[in-house]
Amino acid sequence: MSIFLTVVFLVALGICVLLNLVTLPGNWAMVALVVAWTLLVPGNSLGPLFFVLFIGLAVAGELVEFGAQIWGARKYGSSRVSTWAGIIGAIVGAVFGAPFMFGVGAVFGALFGAWAGCFLAEVLIRRQPSAVAFRAAQGAFVGRFLGMVVKFGLGMAMLALTASHVWPDAL
Repeated sequence: MSIFLTVVFLVALGICVLLNLVTLPGNWAMVALVVAWTLLVPGNSLGPLFFVLFIGLAVAGELVEFGAQIWGARKYGSSRVSTWAGIIGAIVGAVFGAPFMFGVGAVFGALFGAWAGCFLAEVLIRRQPSAVAFRAAQGAFVGRFLGMVVKFGLGMAMLALTASHVWPDAL
C-alpha cells in the first residue's frame, strides 16, 4: 500500500479521535475504519490479537466515559435518579450544543447537560436544597469531564497502536 494512502488513513483515524471531544463515538468510527482497512488492504499485519486489544480499548473508553460520570456524581452525593438524569442531560446537551462553535459546543453542552440534569433531578424530584443539588451536580460535571478526557486518551492509544501496525506495511 502506498505511503500516501497510509497517511490518509492515519489522518482519518486522527479525525475520529477528535470526534470523541464532541461526544460522538469516535473510537467506534476508528474500529469501523480499521476493519475496512483490514478487508481492503491485502497482507496487512492486523491480526486477531490486535483486534482484541483494539476493541477492548474502545469498550473501555465507553465504560470509563459513563462510569466516571456515575462515580463523580455518586461521590458528590447524587442519588441514583439524579445520576441517570445527569447522563441523559449530558447526551441531550451534546446534541443541542453540537451546532455551535463548529461542533465544539457539544463538549460544553455535554458538561452543562450533565450538571443541569443532575441538579434539576435533585431539586425537582428529590426536593433537595439547592446547595446539596449544586454539590451533586458538580460531581456529575467533574466525572463527565474526567470520562471525556480518558476516552480521548484511549482513542489516542488506539491511533498509536494502529499506526505502529500499518506504517511499516507502507514502507
